[in-house]
Amino acid sequence: MSVLLDVKDIAKSFKLKGHWYHKRKFNALSPLSFAIEAKKTLAIVGETGSGKSTLAKILVGAETPTAGKIYLNGQLLQNQHFKQRCQHIRMIFQDSGTTLNPSLTIQQLLDEPLILNTVLNEKQRKQLIRTTLQKVGLLGDHMNFYPHMFSGGQKQRISLARAIILEPQVIILDEALAALDPSLRSQMINLLLDLQQQMGLAYILISHNLGIVRHFSDNVMIMSQGEVVESGKTIEVMRNPQHKVTQKLMMSQNFQLK
Repeated sequence: MSVLLDVKDIAKSFKLKGHWYHKRKFNALSPLSFAIEAKKTLAIVGETGSGKSTLAKILVGAETPTAGKIYLNGQLLQNQHFKQRCQHIRMIFQDSGTTLNPSLTIQQLLDEPLILNTVLNEKQRKQLIRTTLQKVGLLGDHMNFYPHMFSGGQKQRISLARAIILEPQVIILDEALAALDPSLRSQMINLLLDLQQQMGLAYILISHNLGIVRHFSDNVMIMSQGEVVESGKTIEVMRNPQHKVTQKLMMSQNFQLK
């Protein structure tokens, strides 16, 4: 299977304020590269401050890299083409409730990206919203409800619906499963895997939970202080961790591969 997303030598540094001529810099990301195929999941794991969030922001276009290039289907993604990036790479966050405007109905929330990024008329958009809600396990009539009328698990499904409605190729899951209880988390993982096969999606899973990483990802990348310290097939890295950072993460969670 061909590579869908190809990240080459991406780096990010920030100038430190208050220093003479701003010559001092903080390297949030050292040059890193990775590639991911359609229908595959790459997990990015690391402690707070390891660079995971900075990398995610660069991928969705919210941050501009200091160096490096990102290719989608072999085409270079330009930093200034935010609309193109928004269509093809979507992101779901941990606390979906805070990203859903409480004053808007679900139809209005899902209609926003369609109005901005498509030429569909109102009738076509409404039908697509209904179909997309059903695709994530909700009722079409839920489009008339407001966010406060849903449980946490349902809100996460709404966030997923908003992410897939533009038929993206890559979805970044930024601790998107962390707030769910084990039963709902299992249901959500099964739904994500079904959609991945149906739509040919590539997932980038940002998580600190090694149990989720083990069950959900094909490959894993361990980060520390802006660098990739270990990477490979998830099952192999977890069975035989080589770097002390990986070993520490596994020990801190009493993680054992069964």
